[in-house]
Amino acid sequence: MRKFIKLASTCLSMPTENIDTDQIIPARFLKTTERKGLGKYLFYNWRGKHFDESIHRGKKILIAGNNFGCGSSREHAVWALMDFGFEAVISSSYGDIFYNNSLKNGFLPVILKAGEIQKIFNLIEQNPKVNLTIDLQKQTVVAYPLLFSFPIDSFRKNCLLKGVDELGYILSYEKEITRYELSPQSLNIL
Repeated sequence: MRKFIKLASTCLSMPTENIDTDQIIPARFLKTTERKGLGKYLFYNWRGKHFDESIHRGKKILIAGNNFGCGSSREHAVWALMDFGFEAVISSSYGDIFYNNSLKNGFLPVILKAGEIQKIFNLIEQNPKVNLTIDLQKQTVVAYPLLFSFPIDSFRKNCLLKGVDELGYILSYEKEITRYELSPQSLNIL
């Protein structure tokens, strides 16, 4: 996993609510456990209407309406977003499983208030090439002149900043764990 510290990019604006995992990547494309190659199926049923790949390729931030990633528990949805090139999504709420899958894969799901997101949508409507900056260390989203802060669990934030998942985090303390296991105090835990 790569480190996530700060990201600046234009973004794909999707002011639609309740975008579920089947809309992100349809079930017929889930016959693989490979993470690579799924980007070509991203928003497959929306191609030509709501999603033009040629226009949105290269954008690294997606901003969406409420309840993004709801529906079934498809880790493929996160993989498809990442394979297409997205590194973060901004919404006011997420499906719980999508949110957790995102963080486990090094993909940042930013939570802002609905009113804050609407202000960003309005800004993008006025200037589609506006740059957004997500600073994970400061927990801020900047779309000049707008500045918003977002919450994130400190453990998850630390993992993203270090570029490790939960197992990688534990393994980073392997020497300390081994030292404790070999110490006399570890034998007296019962």
